[in-house]
This record gives sequence, structure tokens and C-alpha cells, in this order.
Amino acid sequence: MVDIVFNRGGILDKYIGDALMAIFGTPFKKPDDPENAVAVAIEMIQTLRRYNARRIADGQDPIDIGIGVNTGEVVVGNIGSPKRMDYTVIGDGVNLAARLESATKYYGTQILISEATRNRLKPGGITRELDLIRVKGKAKPIADYEVLDFHTSATFPNLAETLRLFERGYQQYKMRNWKEAMALFMQALALFPQDKPSKIYYQRCIHYQANPPDAALSGVWTMTEK
Repeated sequence: MVDIVFNRGGILDKYIGDALMAIFGTPFKKPDDPENAVAVAIEMIQTLRRYNARRIADGQDPIDIGIGVNTGEVVVGNIGSPKRMDYTVIGDGVNLAARLESATKYYGTQILISEATRNRLKPGGITRELDLIRVKGKAKPIADYEVLDFHTSATFPNLAETLRLFERGYQQYKMRNWKEAMALFMQALALFPQDKPSKIYYQRCIHYQANPPDAALSGVWTMTEK
């Protein structure tokens, strides 16, 4: 995984338990930093898929990972005390990337990126807006996007049609048309039953149909865990 980061011009900031933190754009900023960061995430999943095939063949359990990517302003440099300095980055931009990584567990996805990163990518990639979320510790909500370019017809059959139905269902959901949204999410699940975002929204629609929200509902989903 570290080699993948290096090959795309990133630097390894640190290991955090079973995770790693990578930085793009320091010490020198480049216009394609967001592209490179997302390309690294995609290549990581593709590499992990090949590694897991060998593990399964050897009778071992596969490994799963989640990746969060954010683009924003950070404080960068030698940070610490006179007795212990580390070259690193700190700030809300770093924290949001970590929260997005954590949110992959909730959505059952592998790569989540922020709206700021999505807006910096060139056209042509496969992404879908998943939600408007408020991460733990922050008041302002952000849109998060799933990256799906690493999928094949074997790992995600009927991808284009499933995403089209999900997008239509998501729009109906935001307009509080629960019945119409449920039908669209059901169609998406019929094409690919393992699509957890469609399952999540189908269940939300069931809940809101039985328990109509008041007019003040903002549509923001608040994450209560880091």
C-alpha cells in the first residue's frame, strides 16, 4: 500500500494502528493532487482484491479496508515540541478524511471522498453522491461521494443501471416521496442485492413512511461515532 502511495507522488505521514495516513500536495502543491489521491485509493482496492484471492486460496480470511479522501486547507510542517518534532499535517481537513474512512463501515463502501475532492476531479470517473452527513464533532454538514471505478462486472453486476436507479431513488428520498423512493431502491437491489447504500435508504424510507418526520427535518444524517 505504501508503494502505491509513493508511485503517485504521495508521502506517508504515519501508521495509525492498522491504518496509514498519506498526504498529497506537501511540501509542494500540484494541480493533480486530488486526482492522484483518488487514483491511489482505487489502486489500493484493486491490489487488495488480488491479495485476498491468494489468501482465500490458502484458506485464510479476506481482509477488508475503508479509505477516506478529503481536499482542504491544513497546517503543515514540523509540528510538536523542541524535544520531539514530526513533519505532518493537522486541522479539520485531516479530521474529515478520517471521519469519511470511518463512515465506509456504515455505508458498506470502500472509498468515500468529500464534496471538495469530488469537485476537483476530472470528468469520467464513476462516483455517486451517498448522503449529506454531519460528522462527529462538526456542525456543518458535507456531501460525501462513493468512488466505484475499481469495480468489475463480477464485483458489481449491472453497475450503471443500479446507479441510475439509486440516483432517482435518492432524489425522491430528498423530496420525501417515500413510496416512490422505496420502489426505486427495491429495483436497484433486484439488480445487485449486495448494494448496501440502497438497503440503507430502503430501510430509511420504511421508517419515515411509518414515522413521518416533521417539516424541520433537514435531510442531514448525523454520524454519532468517529
